[in-house]
Amino acid sequence: MIDVLLADDQALVRGGFRALLDAEPDVRVVGEAATGDEAVRLALEHLPDVVLMDVRMPGLDGLEATRRIVSDPRAAGVHVVVVTTFEHDEYVAEAIRGGASGFLVKDTEPADLVRAVRVAAAGDALLSPTVTRRLLARVALGTRDVAPPPGLAELTPREREVLVEVARGLANDEIAATLFLSESTVKTHVSRVLTKLGARDRAQLVVVAYEAGLVRPGWST
Repeated sequence: MIDVLLADDQALVRGGFRALLDAEPDVRVVGEAATGDEAVRLALEHLPDVVLMDVRMPGLDGLEATRRIVSDPRAAGVHVVVVTTFEHDEYVAEAIRGGASGFLVKDTEPADLVRAVRVAAAGDALLSPTVTRRLLARVALGTRDVAPPPGLAELTPREREVLVEVARGLANDEIAATLFLSESTVKTHVSRVLTKLGARDRAQLVVVAYEAGLVRPGWST
């Protein structure tokens, strides 16, 4: 069972998400928060698999709430997914830097929302790959002078190839097909890349790849 916490200051949005997710046999909503402070408290109380986090909320905003959740050792298994709109690209980029596992746009299709929750809980792939590339391209434009992490030099040529495909938004099965590897081999490479780069999840790998210039804005899949 996938436990989900909803954090949004609009009751109507929370209600819609709850109705959609509770209708799924393998998903349940364990709590609702209307503020960032409440989101942090409930996340550490329930330790859900996924937190759907709005950016703009009264008091503590979703960005700081995300940072506080993911920095708490008790929440190591909690995946925060930022829910936003295209107009807030810079907030999403900051959220990913703060430890968010991915993001959704508020007008996403219902089926895509459910799938995104499952994907986030599994930790297998980024959400909305096309939007991921667009937003993180913006990150890259503002981080040209950022020094690459020391672990980047430790990657093998194959691990660098896998990192590039992760940054392009591909899931493990897609990377396997692209690089002619088995999916289990891809998972092993991704795990090693995460360890060597000290990254929490695939979202942070995308940031590293853009900052290091391994993937550049405008590159297609």
